[in-house]
Amino acid sequence: MSAPAIQAALQQMQALSAQAGGQSAASQSPAAETHGSFAGELQASLGRINQMQQTANQQAMSFQAGDPDVALNDVMIDSQKASVAFDMGVQVRNRLVTAYKEIMGLQI
Repeated sequence: MSAPAIQAALQQMQALSAQAGGQSAASQSPAAETHGSFAGELQASLGRINQMQQTANQQAMSFQAGDPDVALNDVMIDSQKASVAFDMGVQVRNRLVTAYKEIMGLQI
């Protein structure tokens, strides 16, 4: 994934965070989270990444078992999509950790 794409994803997450305002994720139960909150969007993104990985793994298992309905190119494409999505998730996590450390290092 290119740096501009990561920057765009990070800017979108920052915009969602700004929309969330003063809501704390710790005070809400997971079922009560709205999709407009930063925590809700982050959790939904992680769920989509997980779903992509599970789908890719299921297709790979089906292909290895000899399922005639699963083509090798579909397995490889889904595997690459899951890999790219996971890499983006790791980069977002790294940026969030860096931002957290930066904020924690600020003098008050």
